[in-house]
Amino acid sequence: MNRLLQRPLNSNNIVVCEIFFAYLIFQTHNIEKTHFQFEFEAYEKIEKLPEQDQKLLKEAIQTAKKAYAPYSLFNVGAAVLLENNQIVTGNNQENAAYPSGLCAERVALFYANANFPDQKVTSIAIVALKNDELIDHVVTPCGSCRQAMLETEIRFNSPIRIIMGGKNGFWVVPKAQYMLPLSFTGDSL
Repeated sequence: MNRLLQRPLNSNNIVVCEIFFAYLIFQTHNIEKTHFQFEFEAYEKIEKLPEQDQKLLKEAIQTAKKAYAPYSLFNVGAAVLLENNQIVTGNNQENAAYPSGLCAERVALFYANANFPDQKVTSIAIVALKNDELIDHVVTPCGSCRQAMLETEIRFNSPIRIIMGGKNGFWVVPKAQYMLPLSFTGDSL
């Protein structure tokens, strides 16, 4: 069983997110329960975010407009902030053979890691557009993108802030590891 509970905003724009996992132990038929809990920031408007986050989101919006998404018409943009304050952008690139396309987050991260291999990624902003307008809900990265973000965190031993947005609000998660509990890492090999 896996379920996500989201508590309402408090006065500091902090949302507590609890993820519960139940594991069935087959030999004894007992259930052992554990849970993960993390906090993230939630904002109603882009103007409420720190200035650097606003800048990254605006870059992500601009690059989403250039996405190649003729099949889904779901344009995603990502803007990555490097430790040297350089911003690298990427957008989704679709293909008629769907598995051959690539998400915006990985386009941006792979470009950053290939061209600036010694620069830590400090933040990534992610948005999605339909008809050149932000979608209503906060867009979150897919599992493959979460895995790529986690690998980048591990590579540099430094957390990556994930800034996600939509018309109805914006979320900031302090590190990718929170978005991929029970993750697969190099230690798993």
